[in-house]
Amino acid sequence: MELSVVVVTLNDRERLCRCLDALAARLPRNVEIVVVNGPSSDGTTGTVRERPEVDVLVEIAERSHGVARNAGIEHASGGTIAFVGDSYRIADSWHGAVRAAVDAGAEIVTGPGAGASGDDRSVDGRRVTPFAGPNVAFDRRTLESLDGFDEYLSVDDAADCAHRAAALGHTVTWSPEMAVRPVREADGGRPMADLDGPADRYRELAYRLGKNYGPRPHVLARPLGSAIRDGVANARAVLGGEQKPTGWFADGRRVAVATVLGLRDGLRARYADRSPRRNPDGLSARRDRAVRVYDQR
Repeated sequence: MELSVVVVTLNDRERLCRCLDALAARLPRNVEIVVVNGPSSDGTTGTVRERPEVDVLVEIAERSHGVARNAGIEHASGGTIAFVGDSYRIADSWHGAVRAAVDAGAEIVTGPGAGASGDDRSVDGRRVTPFAGPNVAFDRRTLESLDGFDEYLSVDDAADCAHRAAALGHTVTWSPEMAVRPVREADGGRPMADLDGPADRYRELAYRLGKNYGPRPHVLARPLGSAIRDGVANARAVLGGEQKPTGWFADGRRVAVATVLGLRDGLRARYADRSPRRNPDGLSARRDRAVRVYDQR
C-alpha cells in the first residue's frame, strides 16, 4: 500500500504541529504527508517548511475544504489517499487499520473520533454510510470515479461525497481501530472553512439534497422540517426575551432565501453533470488551486 496523508489547515499552527507530531511518530517514513495550507497569517508556511516529515506543502488562496482536499489529491502520489484533520491526532492503531482495510479491498475506510459513527442511513431508498472528512481514506481509483470533492460546498463536501459514493455503488468500511482524537491545545485558530450562520447551513443542505436526489418531496421536506424546528426554538427565545422579534423574522427570511438558492444551485448542478457522480465542480473542473507548491520528495 502506497499511502499519502493529506492534512488541510488554516491559521491553526499549534494544533497542526501536534497533528504532525502524531503522524511522524505513528506512520512509517515511506508514508507521504501532504499539507494544504489556506491563506494563513500565523506563520504556518514557515513552520511547515521546517518539518522534515512533510513531503509536500501546497498553498491555496481559498477557505474551502473542497478546494483544499482536491488540491491535496492533485499533489499526492499514493494509490491510497487519506485525509486527517489538522486538529486531530491519529491513534497508534490508525495506520495498521488503514493497511488492513485496503489490503482487504476496501474502497473507502473510516473510523471513530471525528464525528462518524459507522451507521448507515436510508435516503430515498439509497443506503448511505456517512464518513467524516477529518478521518477517511480512499482508494485513488474511487476518488477518481467521484472526481474528488464538490467545491461548491464550503464544509459539507465530505457528506456530499458519501451520498455520491453510495450512488456509484462504492462501499464504506468501518474500522474501530482507525481512530483519531481531538487535539486539545489550540492557539485560537479558525476552521479551514466555516458557515456564516444558519442560512449558509441550509443553503448547503438544500444544495446537496437537490443535486443528489432531484426535485422530490423529501428534498424540500428535510430542510423545511429543520427550519421549522429551529424557528420554534428561536420563537421560544423571543418569548423568553433572549432574542428580538425583528431578529427572529430576519433570520427566518434569510434561511428561506438561502434554502431556495441552495435548491436552485443543486438542481443546476444535477443537470450540469447527469452522470451518477454528480460533481460538475469537482477535481477535473480546474487546475489553478495551488498558489505555490513546496515539494521535498
